[in-house]
Amino acid sequence: MQKDSQVRQEKCLIMASNRHLGRIIVLQSLYEYEFRLQAGDATADADTIVAKNIEPYAKALGDTEFVFELTHGVIENIRKLDEELRPLAPEWPIDTIAAIDRNVLRIGLYELETRVVPPKVAINEAVELAKAFGSDNSSKFVNGVLGTAFRQLGLGEEGNSEDASEKSEEKSAKAKSEEADSKE
Repeated sequence: MQKDSQVRQEKCLIMASNRHLGRIIVLQSLYEYEFRLQAGDATADADTIVAKNIEPYAKALGDTEFVFELTHGVIENIRKLDEELRPLAPEWPIDTIAAIDRNVLRIGLYELETRVVPPKVAINEAVELAKAFGSDNSSKFVNGVLGTAFRQLGLGEEGNSEDASEKSEEKSAKAKSEEADSKE
């Protein structure tokens, strides 16, 4: 019985880390796609970009469908996401937010709205992306904007939003396990 529990926990951690890697690939792909479009590159194709970015990690990633679905979801809803983000960070017009932060916010808000993962996981994952790829204050900015979205856009129960950037490693691991459990 104990061994089954341990195997299940290991499986959950692997799935969670695979999803985190998937989100990194989504962020890289959205960044490249947006950059190429802004540069006037008529050949910019999201599927081609995602496939190229997945290739080096295909074995470790496993679930490539998640990457494509998340990328497509964000791109298909980009105008709606940007409109919802505007009032959440009124001092920062969406086009002046750093491209990495803007795409992290889009991913996080999309995941909050689609409820594929629990809200805490969506916010925490976005904060982790911002810590890894954004500037020094990106994680606090992302946490604040997504926490406000969670409360103001009616994406969860009131009073249930925690400061994701201050979560302990234990809470983070628990949230990742919840994500993996919700996929089983």
